[in-house]
Amino acid sequence: MAEDKKKIVTVDSDGSLAGADSNGDGHVSESELSMHLEFKRKELEDADAMRDAQRKMAWFALYGMLLYPAMVVLCVVFGIDQASKTLGDMAPTYFVSVAAIVAAFYGKSALENKK
Repeated sequence: MAEDKKKIVTVDSDGSLAGADSNGDGHVSESELSMHLEFKRKELEDADAMRDAQRKMAWFALYGMLLYPAMVVLCVVFGIDQASKTLGDMAPTYFVSVAAIVAAFYGKSALENKK
């Protein structure tokens, strides 16, 4: 009986897809390539979703920094003195915390843009 030899087709002839060789045979088959490309696509989608979430968080924090003083003024206008005093006492901690969040986001964005 003649032995059927399977022809090995290497998609990666220049070695640029070394991480795609999942079975370690030194050849990147079409199935390994498609699996590698799917993994890279998912990786890019996850990174994009993470950037979107961080951007939304930074904008939410900035809006909070704008609305916080308005809430203090509204409490004073409506005569809720205890609430305005409590909000006023929390303001330094709140603004430093929110500024740290926003600074971290924009600092990370600036470092990524430098690359």
